[in-house]
Formats: sequence, structure tokens, C-alpha cells
Amino acid sequence: MERFRSLVEIAGTALDAAGVLVVVGGAVVATARLLFNRGVGEHYRGYRQDLGRAIVLGLEFLIAGDIIRTVVVAPTLQNVLVLGLIVLIRTFLSLSLQLEIEGRLPWQRERQPTDRVPPNSDNRQ
Repeated sequence: MERFRSLVEIAGTALDAAGVLVVVGGAVVATARLLFNRGVGEHYRGYRQDLGRAIVLGLEFLIAGDIIRTVVVAPTLQNVLVLGLIVLIRTFLSLSLQLEIEGRLPWQRERQPTDRVPPNSDNRQ
């Protein structure tokens, strides 16, 4: 059982490392895209969206690592409550970033081109 716990601890740490790498790598890629596309359109908005996507994905990896370590390695009531608080904060951050990036919450459907112009709106001849 001790060997299993150590393997799970390694898996949790690997997920944490992957989350950090995704955030750092995403920031580097977003910055590179900003520098190479400097004269093209709305580069600042694209930069923020790229950076936000990297942070959201990195947060997902970090949450997974925390869940694995807490549930398998040290499932005490205090650790589970701390995990719940961490997941709540990170989920709020993810939802806030998602709203900032896409202008909608994950459970809202995407706007269709026909959604933008209501029917019969001053198009009479």
C-alpha cells in the first residue's frame, strides 16, 4: 500500500508540474504570437485570450493533482476541506477567465450569427 501511495504522490506532483508547464508555456507562446503579429489587427485581445486559455488549462491540471493527492495520499477531514476550498477558488478563477475569454459561461450555448440580429428589426422597405 505504501508503494501505491508513493506512486499516486508522484502522479499528483507530475500533474502539478504539467499545470505549471502549461501556464508558462502558454504565456511564452502567447507572447511570441503577440511579438510576431504586432501589426495585425487586435493583437492585445488575442494575447489576453491566448494567455487566459493557458491559465484555465493549467488550473485544470493543478486541480487534478490536488484531488489525486488529497483523496489517495492523505484523506483526512481537514485535507478534504482544504481541497474543497482550493477547488472552489480555482473553479471560480476558471469560470471568470472563461467568461473573460469567450464572453459566455461554459454551459451557455454559442451565439449563432442569426442570434445577433432580431427578426423584423427595421428592415422594412
